[in-house]
Amino acid sequence: MPALATHPEMLLMDEPFGALDAQTRAKMQSHLLQIWRNVNISIVFITHDLDEAIYLSDRIIVLKANPGEIAEIIEVPVPRPRSSAQFLSPEFLATKKRLEELIHPASDEKEDKIPFFKLTQVGDEAI
Repeated sequence: MPALATHPEMLLMDEPFGALDAQTRAKMQSHLLQIWRNVNISIVFITHDLDEAIYLSDRIIVLKANPGEIAEIIEVPVPRPRSSAQFLSPEFLATKKRLEELIHPASDEKEDKIPFFKLTQVGDEAI
């Protein structure tokens, strides 16, 4: 159950917009940025959405697969105030590329291949 403390110093949000449709999610992100601008509070925002992380954050902490290990801390170079038009800016795209490299590193191993199944015609031999 969500709770709101009077004048908290920090707000922890764990995937708060994960179940929302794209339009509602964009509205909620905009509302969160307005709250952040108007209230003196630090927000720790957990998300798996790279665009959302870049759009909302000043700093992104990328965790390793091992719990509690930090892979890298990235200072987001996208200037504020942020807008959806910045999703195609060079700074935004470079940051997203770096996040993708950290999360899905290139490996020397062969890519996992999808098993190939040959479909054959089968007669109706049901018992």
